[in-house]
Amino acid sequence: MILSKASEYAIRAVIYIALVERDSYTPIREISNALDISFHFLTKIFQILTEKHYLASYRGPRGGILLARPANEITLYDIVVAVDDDRLFEQCAIGLSGCGEDTPCPIHDRWGPIRDDIKNKLMSATIDDLVNKMKTDELRLADNNDHVNNWFKALKVIKES
Repeated sequence: MILSKASEYAIRAVIYIALVERDSYTPIREISNALDISFHFLTKIFQILTEKHYLASYRGPRGGILLARPANEITLYDIVVAVDDDRLFEQCAIGLSGCGEDTPCPIHDRWGPIRDDIKNKLMSATIDDLVNKMKTDELRLADNNDHVNNWFKALKVIKES
């Protein structure tokens, strides 16, 4: 994939936090277990997203993470740039410094539009959009999706009550 592991994990984790719709903090250990992401790596990602004011954290026995902004105000682009900065959307695909219109690389003409399209798609996709799609289509966030599947089952029971 084009995104770093940190960005991939950040996106999955933020979607999970929004999906479970808690009024309180979601424990980091729960997110780590549900998504099969290293607890320590996830903690580092959450520190970054907290510093950028996308998440809020609380330490202690009832601590964890929650969204600091509404899910419809956070885009995938926001998450990727917070974690990895915007170099993905500016750098040369084959790593040449100074690549641009004046001194292009062999794939500059092809990569530029693709890179811009990826940026636009990430900017237009909100966490809320993805959570709604997950709920509608019962999509997965991890290879072992038992935790999310159990959440979907519980949601169906609540709706049917």
